[in-house]
Amino acid sequence: MTVFITGGCKNGKSTFALQCALSLSERRPRYYVATMEPPCDADELERIRIHRAARAGKGFVTLEQGRNLPVCLEQADHSGVFLLDSVTALLANEMFPTNAQPDETATERIAADLGTFLGAVEHAVVVSDYLYGDGIAYDPVTERYRRGLAYLDRFLAERCDCVVEICLGRPVAHKGRLPALEGKT
Repeated sequence: MTVFITGGCKNGKSTFALQCALSLSERRPRYYVATMEPPCDADELERIRIHRAARAGKGFVTLEQGRNLPVCLEQADHSGVFLLDSVTALLANEMFPTNAQPDETATERIAADLGTFLGAVEHAVVVSDYLYGDGIAYDPVTERYRRGLAYLDRFLAERCDCVVEICLGRPVAHKGRLPALEGKT
């Protein structure tokens, strides 16, 4: 089963994604695909600490993969459950390489990588942030990023078995059925 989870920033997506991954794993290996590249501020460090604490003792192997997503598959049992958090960071990493011009091909490359990733694994939970609906016009580079993220989210929504939006901390299923989550925290 593949589950795509989207919603606003810091509203419970990662917690819900963790519950989904646990419900899908049973006796399968559990992988957390961490896409945030080295944090650049205290807020990012705190988010990483919170996410690590939430996974502690739950049997997840962390795969640090901020770019070139399919590489993480070389280190893992494809029959396991993969929690990829997040597409938002993955696109930022690939589109805005350090000390370089924005990469205009990042969105298409990540879509291909996500297709490869989803095609190779039995179970995946993929998290993304809903950053493109506020109605504000941004500079051209930011708009390109937002359009790229919207494209990747549509790509995932088409391919995943279940699509969930977290609204005010509550899951709303837009496609498919939610995995059973009872007692999986």
